[in-house]
Amino acid sequence: MVKASDLIIHITGWLIFLSLPLLFISGMAENSSILPILSSLYYWLFLSFYLFVFYTHTYWVIPRLYLKKKFLAYAGVLLVFLGAVFVLRPFDHLVGQQFHPAGQIDRPGQMDRPERMGPPPDGQFSPPGDRPPPFERDGPPRGGPRGTNRVDMVSIFLFIMILALSMAVQITHRWRVTEQRAARAEADKANAELSFLKAQINPHFLFNTLNNIYSLAITHSEHTADSVMKLSNIMRYVSDDVLQDFVPLRHEADCIRDYIDLQRLRLGSKTQVSFAVPGQLDELQIAPLLLITFVENAFKYGTSNHEKSLISIDLQTSERTIRFSCRNKVFGTRRPVERTGIGIVNTKQRLEHLYPGKYMLDITNDGEFFNVQLVLQAQ
Repeated sequence: MVKASDLIIHITGWLIFLSLPLLFISGMAENSSILPILSSLYYWLFLSFYLFVFYTHTYWVIPRLYLKKKFLAYAGVLLVFLGAVFVLRPFDHLVGQQFHPAGQIDRPGQMDRPERMGPPPDGQFSPPGDRPPPFERDGPPRGGPRGTNRVDMVSIFLFIMILALSMAVQITHRWRVTEQRAARAEADKANAELSFLKAQINPHFLFNTLNNIYSLAITHSEHTADSVMKLSNIMRYVSDDVLQDFVPLRHEADCIRDYIDLQRLRLGSKTQVSFAVPGQLDELQIAPLLLITFVENAFKYGTSNHEKSLISIDLQTSERTIRFSCRNKVFGTRRPVERTGIGIVNTKQRLEHLYPGKYMLDITNDGEFFNVQLVLQAQ
């Protein structure tokens, strides 16, 4: 959809561009009226040619050839445009039509050899009023009529200027799109942070975790201090590290591990959890809270107090690729619509904005297990 501001800029720019030949020609002809120029077929051909070049180059040639790095094809199209300028000579034809009668325009031989008036006979004097106008005495102005073979430098200059303006329009447009995408990504990250905080770091989660830690303390369990540290690590991660656009992959993996350990305090032996992290994590980075959203959903919807359940989480790395999988059992009493919670929706949006064309997400539900497969090109 074209914005009103962009439309106004385009109209204003073309009005300025098209007023230049009007002022130039009317000034040379010493005629203040521009109506004959506006009614000229060559003026509208001049207008149509540069409109075609500008919008074709802006919205077809640049996106489909230049931005896709098809430089040979792009150069070929520019050569075709330049050849059209040499052949059509739009400015020469426009100026020549204004300074020569219609009968003279179609006689190229006469135009190729303009006759100059010789000096008056000796002793004779022609008053200034009887002298022919400059463009009749000395031939057409620079820009020449049809039939000449010289290069139309003005048309070439206008062509180069049109290409430069076209490229500037596209660069400005791309910059605005990038800025908007960054703003959306920032907003989506904030929504994801808020979603995670609401889902996990809320009074219910804190009270349950603190009650479990309290029970460990009452029984003088050796795991009490470790549990407190794990809860502290999660709180620090969701409050400090998420302020960055990307964090080390190990930080995300540590948060998942601490989260799983705290969930085990309440789940007991009925839930089996497998978390495997082969490969190197220190050299790769990832957007914060990207993977733990799927882990949170697995514990939220894939556990039961009465039936045995299995949650399998796997995080692998190879060169610059991150492969994450999460699998949990599906219980028939849970409504399927619950699995499309706000956390997963926000994560999909963040992936689209932060990893455009650099990720693959596959979420399936075969009725027995809920599976998430995510492949990322790491930063």
